[in-house]
Amino acid sequence: MFMKEAVSRISTYSADTFGVCSALFELGGMTVIHDPSGCNSTYTTHDEPRWYDTDSLIFITGLTEMDAVLGNEEKLLHDVETAAAKYQPRFITLLCTPVPLLMGTDFPALAKVLQKRTGLPVFFVATNSMQTYEQGIFKAFKMVAEHMVAAVSAPSSCCSWQPSFASQGQGLKVNILGVTPLDFAVNGSEKALRRCLTRQGFAVSSLWAMGSVYEEIRDAGRAEVNLVASYGGLGAATVLQERFSQPYVVGLPLPPLQEILAASLRTAAATGRVQYPLLTVRQEKETATVIIGESVYATSLAAALERVTGEGADVCCPLAAAPGTLGARDHQVRSEGALMEVLQAYKTIIADPLYEAIIPEGAKFIPLGHEAFSGRLYQASIPNLFKDFNSFFHI
Repeated sequence: MFMKEAVSRISTYSADTFGVCSALFELGGMTVIHDPSGCNSTYTTHDEPRWYDTDSLIFITGLTEMDAVLGNEEKLLHDVETAAAKYQPRFITLLCTPVPLLMGTDFPALAKVLQKRTGLPVFFVATNSMQTYEQGIFKAFKMVAEHMVAAVSAPSSCCSWQPSFASQGQGLKVNILGVTPLDFAVNGSEKALRRCLTRQGFAVSSLWAMGSVYEEIRDAGRAEVNLVASYGGLGAATVLQERFSQPYVVGLPLPPLQEILAASLRTAAATGRVQYPLLTVRQEKETATVIIGESVYATSLAAALERVTGEGADVCCPLAAAPGTLGARDHQVRSEGALMEVLQAYKTIIADPLYEAIIPEGAKFIPLGHEAFSGRLYQASIPNLFKDFNSFFHI
């Protein structure tokens, strides 16, 4: 018997609140976490490797018991207004945590008041710190796509892969959506991901949101197709599809998959249809290997390993899963107990090092760090699989 909501031997994934912070970190806004204390230090010391060498306006309100009891929201309004006047952010984002959630704090109303007082765009992203990080990234990038990406006056007359564009040396313009250190660490993966696409003849318009300036994000509507690199990028992908008729492809161009993903991006741009190449690459063969992790990353890794070795790998996803990722043999589990039962069927397990505590006796364990799960503990050993795929797996 296992308690579904109890975790006794492994870690938990980062919260949705921190997913929003990570997604918006480099965009020049001010993120305000409404909470008594502690959330900011947990995020900055465990889940945000950019904190010590990159400036970002992330604040916590320091909600006191007396202010909570008396409903004193003027202190929050005053503090945010004062900070905005001092630091001049591009926009302000308000985030909820369990205490204001239980208080019934009216965040949309607070956002309207602050927008009037500061003259800045003010948004509320509905977090509660009880959901996992990918939900926060999803909501943050969806907000950005809805409110910060500029309208495009006239679309291109034809796709940039066609001869009229190729003759001018222009590649098909692609936005990469859903890249944060929580899934990709700070080890050069975002730069390598860009290079993977440029080597295939694409022009990367923006990368949401590591290494892209705000203006690139703002002009994302000029791209012709989007690459969804994680579940977190899916919110932006659906909005950009609605606003600009940009189709998207779900998957990561790990070395064995680069030509397949490139073909899918071109097909999506040519047809206007969403492409799920990972479902066709994987053969759903019986296997004794399982990968635990985020749905797009883990299924891309499983597909890449199958392409190289001929041996498949199942995926176990403890998070929300993107469409076009999990197959019939894969698992979506939410509790430690259910995960332990699933793992009994496997002899090789690829996962964050903190999962080693629950692997079956005698199983082979291959540690693959995931910042959203183990924080800073294994930062130095997280590989850049876009560059070091073969060496990491000794292929």
